[in-house]
Amino acid sequence: MRIPSKKQCYELIHEMEMMEHIVAHSIQVWRVASFLTDHITKHEVYLNPELIQASALLHDITKTRSFKTGENHALTGKELLTGMGYPEVGDIIGQHVVLDAYFESETPTEAEIVNYADKRVLHDKVALLEERMNYILEKYGNKPELRERIRWLGKKTKQQEDRIFSYMPFSPGELGTVIPEDCADEISAYHEALSD
Repeated sequence: MRIPSKKQCYELIHEMEMMEHIVAHSIQVWRVASFLTDHITKHEVYLNPELIQASALLHDITKTRSFKTGENHALTGKELLTGMGYPEVGDIIGQHVVLDAYFESETPTEAEIVNYADKRVLHDKVALLEERMNYILEKYGNKPELRERIRWLGKKTKQQEDRIFSYMPFSPGELGTVIPEDCADEISAYHEALSD
């Protein structure tokens, strides 16, 4: 399995001219996903941390472009990474909005972790799931069928949350207090990596 390094992810983010606020969001999603992974793997659950890192950092890789094109950024992100020779990363990126299947495995998967982490980060802040889903509903629920789909997604994500947090020594509501909110150091590291 080929997985881009963190530096390669940063270079690709830069090449794709990702807006700075989306860079900050992606870095925060990576931090949340990595934090959850560290706790889950303590319970003898196998997860590939490098795959999660790359997929979380790159999950919105075509989102900036999508503002002009109207493309489905999950699908085009998947296509981009698959075309670059990273099909496993592409597969997870393709599922960061909606999973292909829910709860097919006994334990959380890499795709589930990235999907859930994205639902817990509002802009660059760790938010409650309800807060994030309400934001998604307000921003994207402009038609009745979309509102219904987003509500369904919220219910599925709540089930994911219950499953993921069965491995955690803290509650979902405490996530924002156990992960420092400020990701300025990581954003600086991103800019420094590009100047090397």
